Amino acid sequence: MRLYLVRHLAPQVASGVCYGGTDLAVDPDLQALALPALRATLPAGAPVFSSPLRRCAGLAAAIGGAAVRYDARLAELDFGDWEMRRWDDIDRAGIDAWAADMACYRPGGGESVVDMAQRVSAFYADCMHGQAPCAIVICHAGTIRLLSARARGLDPEAMALEAAQHPHAIAYGETVIIDCV
Repeated sequence: MRLYLVRHLAPQVASGVCYGGTDLAVDPDLQALALPALRATLPAGAPVFSSPLRRCAGLAAAIGGAAVRYDARLAELDFGDWEMRRWDDIDRAGIDAWAADMACYRPGGGESVVDMAQRVSAFYADCMHGQAPCAIVICHAGTIRLLSARARGLDPEAMALEAAQHPHAIAYGETVIIDCV
């Protein structure tokens, strides 16, 4: 199966703010401008899955209409009480503790990357049982990194370690294509 992983467009939030699991909107004009190019790169008629967070759900609805399947397992990491705080205002000791254990630490008392990897892995397993040759997944950068690791055969703990140790930039609106086995 081939997965077309699409990162949501830039959310309406100030630069430098931690917003993982916060439900943020995207500027509708920005979305309207991005849609034609995005649609041209995605397979017509493919099933569409989406994180239920607005920054993904609006884009998914514009691409897949009423047939979109919203799945909470695709949501971004929940940063607990760090959500909607400026990164510069978060206690340095907490940031250092997270840096020391990127996979298992629960930033802001939220969820760990291993927790997120477990739910993303469960989504992946369900997706692989589908009959479609491909699917479109509208989600978040963290989710894309974890799905990419899972497609390489990693278990949730290894997925989390790879995502935490080897982050890479995924642009807003970027599509990452992975072939799954």
